[in-house]
Amino acid sequence: MGPADRFSPLLVTGAAGFVGAYLTRRALEAGFEVHVVLRSGADGWRLEGVLDRLRVHHVDLIDAAAVTELVGEVRPRAVWHLAAHGAYEWQDDGRRILQANVLGTFNLLEAAVAVKTRVVVAAGSSSEYGFRDSPMSEEDRLAPNSVYAVGKAAQAHLVSLMGARPGTPAMVSLRLFSVYGPWEEPRRLIPTLIRRARAGLPLEMAARETARDFVYVDDVAEAFLALDRLCELGGEVLNIGSGVQSTLADVADAVRDAVGHAVEVRWGAVAARRWDATCWQADPARAARLLSWRARHSLREGIARTVEWVQATGGRDVA
Repeated sequence: MGPADRFSPLLVTGAAGFVGAYLTRRALEAGFEVHVVLRSGADGWRLEGVLDRLRVHHVDLIDAAAVTELVGEVRPRAVWHLAAHGAYEWQDDGRRILQANVLGTFNLLEAAVAVKTRVVVAAGSSSEYGFRDSPMSEEDRLAPNSVYAVGKAAQAHLVSLMGARPGTPAMVSLRLFSVYGPWEEPRRLIPTLIRRARAGLPLEMAARETARDFVYVDDVAEAFLALDRLCELGGEVLNIGSGVQSTLADVADAVRDAVGHAVEVRWGAVAARRWDATCWQADPARAARLLSWRARHSLREGIARTVEWVQATGGRDVA
């Protein structure tokens, strides 16, 4: 009996998003019975070709009664909670951010407790830490510097609080660093660079020393799929990052090498964003210890695989 037998049905929220859709596809490949929660009107382009293999539910997580009814009907053994709002700079409605990330999460956790779900795995964000000058550890005091980061920090506290109670499902927050790869939002950094490099256009960048901890989406999927180990944890928070800091200069070099075009890079052509920093690195030691997890793809390997996917599928034009 494999994980798909032990943890089906699996309920995935935020399944139309980048990481949610990738995880949904991986779960189908692994043989799970997958139920997905989509908002009404959600753009499901990332799920094209697999929708007929999914049980689709159109529910707003802010509606407590609807969430209770849905979870009571599905009775999931496992939940992957990736529904969120505010991760992109154009999602700037503070009230909606907090409702989605805090109230929506609370409604889902309460419903999961009621049906005795075995494990709930929630996607957190490295933005919860705020700015740091050394690798970020789960032991660090959180210092969120945006409404979205505050919402994600509150979500993590809810998961930890409820997951530590006796008799409740195992609940774990996986604090994701800068995830990239197939199905990423086309307006984000790496898809934009790949698209421009393939067209022979200059790469317009902020400061070359701007840094992030980039983690390939398939490595992230492996952490979510470690359900047997996750099921043993209660209220835990784990960093899911490569543990390697890469600069925009590193990213530009990797993209140009993968595409095979030595296009010009225009440093400083794009204004720095308020969350840009020159130090952004995960300490993933706890995930290694508790999940036996580590990121297996280097930045160059992950970008090369992403370029291969774009070349094979065409990717997606900016909406």
